[in-house]
Amino acid sequence: MLTFRYLNSIDEVSAGQWDAVLQSDYPFLRHAFLSALERSGATTRKSGWVPQHLLLEDEGRLIGHLPLFLKFHSYGEYVFDWSWADAYRRNGLDYYPKLLSAIPYTPATGPRLSVLPAMDSQALRSRLLSELQARCAGQASSLHILFPVASELPGWQGASQRVAAQFHWFNQGYADFEAFLAGFSSRKRKSLRRERRRVQEQGITLRRIEGSDISEQQWSFFYHCYQMTYAKRSGHGGYLNEAFFRDLGLSMPEQLLMVVAEHDGQAVAAALNFKDSRTLYGRYWGCIEELECLHFEACYYQGIEYCIERGLQRFDPGAQGEHKIQRGFEPIETCSRHWIVDERFRAAIDHFLEEEALSVARYIDDARRLLPFRQA
Repeated sequence: MLTFRYLNSIDEVSAGQWDAVLQSDYPFLRHAFLSALERSGATTRKSGWVPQHLLLEDEGRLIGHLPLFLKFHSYGEYVFDWSWADAYRRNGLDYYPKLLSAIPYTPATGPRLSVLPAMDSQALRSRLLSELQARCAGQASSLHILFPVASELPGWQGASQRVAAQFHWFNQGYADFEAFLAGFSSRKRKSLRRERRRVQEQGITLRRIEGSDISEQQWSFFYHCYQMTYAKRSGHGGYLNEAFFRDLGLSMPEQLLMVVAEHDGQAVAAALNFKDSRTLYGRYWGCIEELECLHFEACYYQGIEYCIERGLQRFDPGAQGEHKIQRGFEPIETCSRHWIVDERFRAAIDHFLEEEALSVARYIDDARRLLPFRQA
């Protein structure tokens, strides 16, 4: 007897119950992460992210769940649908609220729907999609599932697919960083070595600090850097407050890695990464002093070295950034699924997505030609 139940807060279910259903150690779907977002005010009605997390229950027993929000804007998603919202507005219709399954402020591919293996089936997933479509009726303009893993995509048949590109690093069993560079063309290899050498020549040292070893002072410094970066780029502060990061430092330190850069004995930059058993996720960066090549070292090369040392298979450094290509990050396709209630807009958006997919495919092909590796 499958039933669905919606939560107004992730804390309406215990961490033990929620995490027991997870079939991976993907950090952003853990109860601790979602709860920290709520407690810090990042996912509330005031912020435009209203929790609607969906529980799948079999005779009262939790067998699955889906992170879900009612959204009143499109900030913090990294799959841009502002033009869709504008088209609704110009036709006198409301695009917001919309129903969204995603990890807030986190464009990292990973599981969205979690179901106990013995209960999982295509029929269950089809029924879930029908439930969400019905949920939209009278409440939301549309349903969006952002950055699901490829294995989930067949379960969202009936929702339109959108593709985009990111740049990820993949571990080919490298013994060390030099073994990774050995696959580069000579010119590209020299260029990257020059960048790393330039950091050393400026007297900069870097430390990788596991979550449980991050001090109070280092958390404060990191948050100051994080806010400064947002202020420089956008003129406003970051979406997340210091309470959020400190909460994670207490609740899930084993999945955190901070890189701190020091110059003349003083901290000048910091980058915060998340990790699971296979992947390192580069998430936040900031500095108080602009130093040549430091961003590349702190955000990319330190992460690559860490993956090689720990046997991690992939490094996802975040969205965008064509400068990653020449540093060995390969273009990959990311996906999202969208279901629009209004059939007229659904048809128009489907046409747009078909054209966009062709453009993304060409972009990925072009980006691959720019990779620094020697040609076979």
